[in-house]
Amino acid sequence: MAQLIHDLKNVNPKADISVKLVSEVGVGTVAAGVSKAHAEHVTISGDEGGTGASPLTSTQNAGSHWEIGLAETHQTLVRNALRGRIAVQVDGGIRTGRDVVIGALLGADEFGFGTLALISVGCLMMRKCHLNTCPVGVATQDEELRKLFPGQPEHLVNFMLFIAESVREHMAKLGFRRFQDMIGQSDKLDMRKAIAHQKARGLDYARLLQKPEPGPGVAIRHCEPQDHGLEKALDHELIRQARPALENGEKVRIELPVKNINRTVGAMLSGEVAKRYGHAGLPDDTITIEAKGTGGQSFGAFLAHGITIKLAGETNDYVGKGLAGGKIIVAPPPECAIVAEDNIVVGNTVLYGATGGECYFRGVGGERFAVRNSGAIAIVEGTGDHGCEYMTGGVVVVLGKSGRNFAAGMSGGIAYVLDEKGDFDIRCNKAMVELEKIAEDEADREAIQAAEGEGAELPKDMLGHDALRLKTLIERHVRHTGSERGKMILERWGEFLPKFVKVMPTEYRRALTEMP
Repeated sequence: MAQLIHDLKNVNPKADISVKLVSEVGVGTVAAGVSKAHAEHVTISGDEGGTGASPLTSTQNAGSHWEIGLAETHQTLVRNALRGRIAVQVDGGIRTGRDVVIGALLGADEFGFGTLALISVGCLMMRKCHLNTCPVGVATQDEELRKLFPGQPEHLVNFMLFIAESVREHMAKLGFRRFQDMIGQSDKLDMRKAIAHQKARGLDYARLLQKPEPGPGVAIRHCEPQDHGLEKALDHELIRQARPALENGEKVRIELPVKNINRTVGAMLSGEVAKRYGHAGLPDDTITIEAKGTGGQSFGAFLAHGITIKLAGETNDYVGKGLAGGKIIVAPPPECAIVAEDNIVVGNTVLYGATGGECYFRGVGGERFAVRNSGAIAIVEGTGDHGCEYMTGGVVVVLGKSGRNFAAGMSGGIAYVLDEKGDFDIRCNKAMVELEKIAEDEADREAIQAAEGEGAELPKDMLGHDALRLKTLIERHVRHTGSERGKMILERWGEFLPKFVKVMPTEYRRALTEMP
């Protein structure tokens, strides 16, 4: 989690990073970890909220009341001198100004309104938000139903004004002039009437209502900034050297060494590209970074279109996390004596959540390669266990041995795996995919002969032209990395093509077949 928070902060340094936790026993310990991981914000979610798309068994049985989780979180953060570093929000059943005041006294800085705010603009709580049939047009894309939406901005504004007025009245009764003075003052809560009730006999609320005593200089509300260490980021130098590309669209080439202490290389630069040019980014290879050494965690995370990183070396975990159109090339340096296809060059969980772009890895990837890949193209010379797990889009080519449980939960995209020993069938999780042999027809042969050079495009039809697509990608891999294994496969194409297996999700094929 600390690495993910660091990644997100790098790509947008001005954003506050928030983590949402379920109110349950032990949530305070987790919230302390979130604060130590440098999140600016944590939300404690109670059991009385929940989207209308949730099953009743979940909304009625998951989690505990927000008061319990909030009290534990606030007390744990104060006792560990972490409370001032993080804003605490609570939601999941906040309905009145009285709830807001109780939440503040138990330690909350902020409050979330979901269900009640929707009701104020017309929601009837039909609990069919996921069916696209909302009768009042709140949760639907149906144009006819959307015309029935009765809400106005003024309705929500009035609701919030009434909540604020109720909070002001309760504050006046308690003697508080400022809301921030009320935060964490749990000794102001009066529980005597409730405790005296017969149903509450035998219950001990002392720990829930205990007011922790902060040490000297320890804050009991959010008032301190988190230190993310962004001033140490290598991207500051990348942004400086890439200024001509960022401001004028000129092509630039940057050479620099990297070390494994340089985390999230490329993310801050990608954020600058996104600010200026949006998701479309820059033209291909506008910014080319030639790095040498060992890349740290999340190398090339969120890399934007138009940025190419070529690394002569190896990297750690989370390479290309959230890849957004950029290009990552990793290969051992020419002077390195290792056999690339027998050694790991990228770590675990590569391309986690990638939405686009290309990756070429001369060497083996770790476990969970291309997990949740949603659109990127990747070529690697071997993978560990759980490759293409939960993949929903894109294309993956494996030019070597893959580990067990390949394609678990894979619902989209395609993968081509070289099965030299003929045992991939027992290492693939076929619960959601089918394995197909690849054949090269006459049309593909002609297209392969015609498609030469960098500009060769991939076939759009994911149901066919597999030989053409596969050979085009291997040629790109060889061109970018100098892969000896890729060269051997191309030289003996007729021998190796029958050994490739296409991994095709069954529902993905059905959807493509039914598309007009």
